[in-house]
Amino acid sequence: MLWYAIQTYTGKEEQLTEMIRRVAPEGSFAECFVPYFERLRCWRQQNQIQILRLFPGYIFISTDEIEGVFQCLKRIPAMSKIMTTGAFEFTPLYSGEAEFLTGILDADHIVRLTYAATDGKGHVTYMAGPLEKCRDRVEAYKFHDRYAQVRLTIAGQEKTARMGLILNDDIRRETAYGKVEGPIPVPERYVPADRKPAAMPQPGDRVAVISGAFEGNVAVIRETGSGTVSITVHMFDREIPVEVSAEEVRKVEDGAETLRDVI
Repeated sequence: MLWYAIQTYTGKEEQLTEMIRRVAPEGSFAECFVPYFERLRCWRQQNQIQILRLFPGYIFISTDEIEGVFQCLKRIPAMSKIMTTGAFEFTPLYSGEAEFLTGILDADHIVRLTYAATDGKGHVTYMAGPLEKCRDRVEAYKFHDRYAQVRLTIAGQEKTARMGLILNDDIRRETAYGKVEGPIPVPERYVPADRKPAAMPQPGDRVAVISGAFEGNVAVIRETGSGTVSITVHMFDREIPVEVSAEEVRKVEDGAETLRDVI
C-alpha cells in the first residue's frame, strides 16, 4: 500500500482521523493515525511523560484506494468545507519516508523516549532508542528540556520534529522517589574481589549492576564496548537500553541468590 500525508488544521488531527476511520469504506485503507512522541518533564521532583504530536497539522494514511477515500470524505458537508478552504490535502510520501516513519514509531504510533548518556560537556557518548535511527539528522540537543530537534522530510518537504530524551539524572530521580519497581532479587555469589580479575562480561551474560545510577538491577548484556557494556533496565514501565561501565557490573554465577557478597 502507498502512504500519504494529509495536511489539515493544527488541533483537528485526531478529529479528522476518527472521521476517516468512521466513514471510509471498510478495507479501503490499512492505517490512519496521528504520530506522537514522548517528552519527559519534571514537576515537583517527579518525572512526567507527556504525549505530544510529532508533526502538528499532519495525519498519515496507508491505502491503495486514495481516490475512493477522498471522494467518500468529500460527500460529508463538514469535510467538503475543509477541502474547499484548502486545509486538507493528500500528498504521497517519497520512497523511504514511510519506511523511516514506521521505523521510529511503535505499535501505538508513538516515538518513545531515547536514553542518552553525555560527557558532561554537551556531547552524547551513548544512545539507545528511536533517535539512534536518525542521529545524523539531529540539529540540536536541548538537554535541559529533554528533547532533540531533528530534521526530517515528509512528502519531500523538510520538517523539524522533536524527539524526547531521558538522561541519567532522570533515572536517578525516578529511583530516589520510589516510582520504579523495587530491585529484582540479585544472586549473591560472585568471584571474590581478592581473586584474579574476572573476565570481561560477554553478550548474553546475566549481570548485576553493583554501583552507579542503575545499581540493583539485574540484566542480560546486549553488547560490549571498550570498557563498557550495553544492558537493558526496567524504568518508566518499560525496558530501556543503557550503557554502563564494565566495572559497575558483575556476572551472576549459577546457583547464586542474593547480592550480599558482591562487593
